[in-house]
Parts: sequence; C-alpha cells; structure tokens
Amino acid sequence: MSHHLISRRQMLAGTAAAGAVGLTGFPARAEVNWKKYSGTTLEVSLAKGPRGDNLQKYIKEFTELTGIKVESEQVPEQQQRQKCVIELSSGKPSFDVVHLSYHVQKRQFEKAGWLADMSGYLRDPSMTLPDLVESDFSAAGLQYARNDKGQMLSLPWSVDYFILYYNKELFQKKGVEVPKTLDEMAVAAEKLTDPKEGIYGFVGRGLRNANMAMWTNFYLNYGGEFLDAKGNILTDGPEAVEATKLYQRLLTKCAPPGVAGFNWMESMASFTQGRSAMWIDADGWAPPLEDPAASRVVGKVGYTLVPAGPKGKFSSTYGDGVGIAAASKNKEAAYLLCQWVVSRGQGARLLQAGGGVPFRNSIVDDAEVAKGVKTKEWLQSVVDSAKISKLGLPVIIPVAEFRDIVGAALTATLSGADPATELKKAHEQFRPILERSEKA
Repeated sequence: MSHHLISRRQMLAGTAAAGAVGLTGFPARAEVNWKKYSGTTLEVSLAKGPRGDNLQKYIKEFTELTGIKVESEQVPEQQQRQKCVIELSSGKPSFDVVHLSYHVQKRQFEKAGWLADMSGYLRDPSMTLPDLVESDFSAAGLQYARNDKGQMLSLPWSVDYFILYYNKELFQKKGVEVPKTLDEMAVAAEKLTDPKEGIYGFVGRGLRNANMAMWTNFYLNYGGEFLDAKGNILTDGPEAVEATKLYQRLLTKCAPPGVAGFNWMESMASFTQGRSAMWIDADGWAPPLEDPAASRVVGKVGYTLVPAGPKGKFSSTYGDGVGIAAASKNKEAAYLLCQWVVSRGQGARLLQAGGGVPFRNSIVDDAEVAKGVKTKEWLQSVVDSAKISKLGLPVIIPVAEFRDIVGAALTATLSGADPATELKKAHEQFRPILERSEKA
C-alpha cells in the first residue's frame, strides 16, 4: 500500500494523510459530543455501488467513535429509488438515512417534504465540526442540496462526471489516436470494430431510461439545453436530432450485439473483458477496471475527457447525497452519520480508491490526498471534467418520466427508427406531463 493512502492506524491516531485527522478524518480537536446518542441504532438505505461499499467497509469506525450501531442495505440503483419512494410516501420508512440520486430525486423529495432540514445542525458547533461548512461544497453540490428557500436538505456526497474510458492496447494495435471530438470518436470507433474478432469500437448504455445519462453528453456538446427561459422542454430541436444520429451510429455500427439492453453493468463487462475499445460513463468505475480479479484490462485503460462536440465541450454531471428521512425518530444521530459519510477522511478514501469524487473542494484539491490516488490519469480526467461540468438532466419533478420517454425514443433508433420522428413523438408525449407537474 502506498504510504500516502490513509491507513486505519492513521485514521485512529489522527496523523498525517489528509491533514490532522481524528478517527473519522475530522480535525482532532473537535468538540462535538460524539457519544451523545450512544446506543442508538440507525437504518440506512444505499444504492449499490462504490459509495455504499466505502460506507460499509469503514462503518465500524463510526460505531467506535459514537456508540451508534448502523444497519445498512445496498440495493441496485433503480430498485433502491423505487423502494425509497414507496416507503417515504407511506410516511413510515424503514430507514433513518437515505442515499439519494440528486439528478432523479431532488425536486420530488423536496416537494413531498420527505427530507429533514439540516441547516440548524450545520450551524451548531456541538453537532458539526469546524471544517464542515457549506462553502466547502462545490457549486453543483450546493445547487443540488439546497431547496429554493436555501435550506440544506441533504449533504452532497459524491459527484459523477462522465468521462471517456479507452483501451490503450486496442488503440495501439490499430494505430488509432485518442479522439478529441465526437466526430473523431465515431470514426475511431468504426476503425476499431472487428466483429470477426469479437472486438467493438464503442460500448455504452442502450437500455431505455439508463441511456439518457450517456446521450446527454452528446446533446450538451451539440449545443442542447433542456429547458427554455419559461421552463418549456427542448429535446426535439436540431441539436437533439444530431446528438441522436451520433448515438445511433455508435451503437448500431460499433457496439456489441444486444447493446439495446445494456446498462452500465453490461457495458462495463464488455469493456473489462477487452471486447470494447471505448466506453463513456460515470467516473467511479476505475476500481473494477483496475482489479486483476475482475478485469482483463488492468493497466491498459486510458481515462480522458468526453470529446468535444461542434457547439461545446461539457461533461454531463450527476450527483448523489445523503439525507435524513423527515419521519426518522433519530434525526440527530442520523446527522452525525451523514457528517461522517461526507467527512474528509471518508472522502479521501473514496477518491483514493477511484470509486467516486467528493463534492468537497478541500478533499479534491488536497495535494496529500492526491498522492494516494493510484491512477493519476483518472484523477486528471476528473479534475479537468469538473471545469467543464454541466448538469446532465433537467431539474424537474417528472425526471423519471422524462428519462423513460426520451430514452425509449433513443432505444427505438437502435432498431432503425428515424431520430427526428422519434424525438418529436417523445416531445409531444412529455410536454403535458411536465406542464401538469409544475401546476400541481
């Protein structure tokens, strides 16, 4: 292990790695009464992935610090979102703390009043350490976590920038340069595709709804905007059509068979097996790609920015946070857990594992933390993506319906449907849904 990685001993002793840290990566002279809620048991609902893994791996340290027992469950993302909504709607959720996807759930959770306001806790020195201040979160994190009244209804946990993963070995074999533009990427993907050898130039999400997260990278880089000044949806214009033509070209000419059913898991499987030369997805997948037990491309992966489009160069950005259920009877104890989840120590571990990027600037900008990141090229792609980040979905209540309807149009193009026709149908179908939601 690199001596720059934060070891458990350092975390307990409060030494070096991420500055003067105590048990949880917090400043050693904290005056918070961590034991105040000792004996409490908290239930946590997590979306399956590197963030949940990071929490579960180190949660014993939180229990040692606070005396609070934590029971947590990781559920695949789509199912976890549905389960949370059902339970929160009932008014009696089984969990105290919830892992939420801002890009899908922000407006829905706010409007329903499902999350407790953390603003008072954040200002209370007996509850919050001095280094945890709102100004340490990135602008996107605050935009996600605050409601229109300025209340903090969650703590920003991890930001996802979409990046381009590529197989250096396959590029070298074919003498192909790393693409700087989307047009170059499409040409490179076609050159790298060799179905007889079972090699494909590109892989990405083709599955309805999930595919929107990748497609929006193309849409934004073709100059697209989701909403006009009056809040009307804008996804059937020329920018959307051109972005969809590129999507159709890549996934019908250069992608593995069955890609119309691929989410990130299937896409990653193709890439880790060395069967796909390029993959655009969220930045948190370095650990499995560099894991010898799970990947055939260890040491062969390149990490870089999403190529530029004719109207811009943006990284489609998403994020998740951690919040307290308004119905929880253990809100103060739950807040201590949320604070620990987004702490400098936990954030440094997440970044150093390549499993995610904290929303806290003090972690991402820390030179000592950066020394413990094994994959420097990955870290550079993340730092550079932050400078060109743009929200990857409109902040609206019916965002799931938006993803379903436009995503279905995209998937239809993989069977040969005309992009302009499908987008027009999707636009007409979604527009009244959005209008109704805003009037409700």
